[in-house]
Amino acid sequence: MTSASIASNAPLSELIRKIETGSIADRDVSAYALAFVRDGVITGEGPTTAGRVHFSRALDADDAAWCVRILTAAANTNQPVSRAEAETLFEINKAATERSDDGRFDDLFAKAIVHHAAAASGLPVPPRSVALSPDTSIESWAPTTAVGVNTEVLEWIAKQMRGTRRNNRALMRLVATLIGAATLPLAHTLPNFLDLGM
Repeated sequence: MTSASIASNAPLSELIRKIETGSIADRDVSAYALAFVRDGVITGEGPTTAGRVHFSRALDADDAAWCVRILTAAANTNQPVSRAEAETLFEINKAATERSDDGRFDDLFAKAIVHHAAAASGLPVPPRSVALSPDTSIESWAPTTAVGVNTEVLEWIAKQMRGTRRNNRALMRLVATLIGAATLPLAHTLPNFLDLGM
């Protein structure tokens, strides 16, 4: 039985324990833990909403804190944000039509997606504790040109962002910069990207 299949059936408390106290990185466990946050945002119920009033399709400061806790847990701090984690963050972003977290999730979301994109392209990224910190500017470490950035990753991000009612301006700005500097074939595959609300 794989680590991912075990994680998919584990309660949130077990997943959190594993990523906060484990010595072996397992980003699949983090993705499954983020899925609990996503489900809580969608339904307003579940372990991440326990003990408080939580409306469906709403994201509050506690939800953002869960995401921070999961993404910056000790076991994965030196690992780049994975595709599975990034996908779940996109799902949370799409599900949360109401926000009351003072922008903390948007900041974390943009940084996590760019962390994934840069690392998946083979570019160096700082540890999560630095890159995802609210005290660290995304511009201080994110790539500013498309040189070395994998076009498949940019296409994936643009596809995830397409059709989203609420777009993250910091992420859109960085991706638009990278796409603008990227090769001409990429620009042809993403003709409507810059119409996402910039």
